[in-house]
Amino acid sequence: MTIDELQRAMEAAAAALDFEEAKRLRDLISLARSSGADPAAIDPAGLTRQEPGAMGLGTSQQRLTPPPGWTPPKKPDPMTRGKRRR
Repeated sequence: MTIDELQRAMEAAAAALDFEEAKRLRDLISLARSSGADPAAIDPAGLTRQEPGAMGLGTSQQRLTPPPGWTPPKKPDPMTRGKRRR
């Protein structure tokens, strides 16, 4: 299928009130446009859009966790920063 055919199929699915299929086709079109690959060769398995979180913006961002036993370094004293002994 070409992008134009996918666009027509997406519009037909939206007109038939099949919004899940229209969403799937929209994501496939977006992926095909961004990658430049043939839409038939793209495997959209695992493709998910970021959902707004119940707690606010950015709640679905990945958080890095330090390894076990890691302690943060000591913060420098702001009063002595940039000062040299005479």
